[in-house]
Amino acid sequence: MKILMVLTSHDTLGTTGRKTGFWLEEFVAPYYVFKDAGAEVVLASPKGGQPPLDPKSDDPASQTAATERFKADDAAKRALAATLKLSDLSPADYDALFYPGGHGPLWDLAEDRDSIALIEALYGAGKPVAAVCHAPGVLRHVTAPDGTPLVKGKAVTGFSDTEENAVGLTDVVPFLVEDELKKNGGIYTKAQDWHSYVVCAGTLVTGQNPASSEATAQKLLELLAAGKS
Repeated sequence: MKILMVLTSHDTLGTTGRKTGFWLEEFVAPYYVFKDAGAEVVLASPKGGQPPLDPKSDDPASQTAATERFKADDAAKRALAATLKLSDLSPADYDALFYPGGHGPLWDLAEDRDSIALIEALYGAGKPVAAVCHAPGVLRHVTAPDGTPLVKGKAVTGFSDTEENAVGLTDVVPFLVEDELKKNGGIYTKAQDWHSYVVCAGTLVTGQNPASSEATAQKLLELLAAGKS
């Protein structure tokens, strides 16, 4: 069982002068769900090497048991510092694909041709694809084998407009995840803000927010265990 986790390489929060990147908990919680299940986890990003961490995700208020475990895990930190370049990967080498969120993916992964091709290849091969929080935005330009938007007619979720408004970045992000999923024909639903919520449409799994990261990873494992890979 070989799972590819794809992180952002983008570190600039629009024109605010602030930094962004991937959200720590949304990476580490799924990472340990996969590792504890015995999966081989491979990390990648558009540029390779150390992906940028959203500094807000490292605030004391954002820490969890998984983030504390990561900070004491030298092997995991070394793996994160040496992510592979997306352009060097072969989709056939992986059984499943997982995208952690953070605002960074809205700028780079949503537009990245290698990422788009990777998702299309794995999904087309019947392998599970999962994304949490802002990461469902990476599906923006992804198409199904019939050429229609991948999310069209499928149950999906992702960071809600109300959650984006609550963090004050509605006018900063290049697009709103909820709006984009709906625009592409996705059947978008959500739970109460900041509560765990995961939607599964065949082999496509999406989670709404940081609280959903572990449950999204667990659903991906369930699909693998069921042989849908």
